[in-house]
Amino acid sequence: MSPQNVYILGIESSCDDTSASVLCNDKVLSNVVASQEIHQKYGGVVPELASRAHQQNIVPVIDQAIKQAGIDTSNLSAIAFTRGPGLMGSLLVGTSFAKSLALALDIPLIDVHHMQAHILAHFIQDEEQKKPEFPFLALTISGGHTQIVQVNDYFDMQIIGETIDDAVGEAFDKSAKILGLPYPGGPLIDKYAKSGNPKAFPFTKPRVDGLNFSFSGLKTGILYFIQKQVKENPDFIKENLADICASIQYTIITILIDKLKKATKQTGIKSIAIGGGVSANSGIRKALKDGEQKYGWKTYVPKFEYTTDNAAMIGIVGYLKHLRKDFTEMNVVAKARIKF
Repeated sequence: MSPQNVYILGIESSCDDTSASVLCNDKVLSNVVASQEIHQKYGGVVPELASRAHQQNIVPVIDQAIKQAGIDTSNLSAIAFTRGPGLMGSLLVGTSFAKSLALALDIPLIDVHHMQAHILAHFIQDEEQKKPEFPFLALTISGGHTQIVQVNDYFDMQIIGETIDDAVGEAFDKSAKILGLPYPGGPLIDKYAKSGNPKAFPFTKPRVDGLNFSFSGLKTGILYFIQKQVKENPDFIKENLADICASIQYTIITILIDKLKKATKQTGIKSIAIGGGVSANSGIRKALKDGEQKYGWKTYVPKFEYTTDNAAMIGIVGYLKHLRKDFTEMNVVAKARIKF
């Protein structure tokens, strides 16, 4: 630990949440998130509207984060921001603001990989949360990503499995859309699944070699199944909503857990940490905890506020990079697609 306190301002703007956070070393002093409700009526995130909303939100969100932290901008040691991956228009807002502020304050700039941040969120100081020990496997699950990552050190990560088509979050949201549920539908499937029978309707699980995932076939299977049933009984969804949701959720969780079982066998690593927006799903959290009893895993589940897109996870990466003096040049550009 550095003898002098390091204050990092984290900025996250990869999709439709504008977030700013202040960390003192690895401790979160503030974590402010402004969500955009405008996308609900469109049934998904509209990139142009997202970037406009970021422009409106970024100044008040950063102002609030600094005030809540009880510091002044003159206390800041560096500014960390999401460089990618994400929506280009959204990333540009956060990147431009971070660069301008770092220049104005004459402090270092630190670029952060969004998916690495989901993993490193586990290292935020919190008395209630255990930190994983290296090496561990990270399951990163969100609206845009599904990955199994072998984490050997803070910045030594290797993707050993990923989706070959759609992400798990998209599978949840599209399934919800098929059922006529509003966007974002993933949390609603989780909610209704709690009172349903997970084995009421068996859905075919896609067969994919190795540790990779596929969810497009599952989505198509769910669509055809619902269309067929509704043709026979127009009230099918209404009468069976909890069972349908429970069956969809059970199938998705089984796919994830099966791949994790394979990954632990292949790597010999039994410590598993989850991250990303979909890790807020109660069924996935429970299945992972059950894995401790069934398979001898050590599991790490982050707090809800650090699962969805937030700037605290950007801040912790900023702090870890600051310790290494791993700073970014001012000519850095945002990237919609960026490798680890």
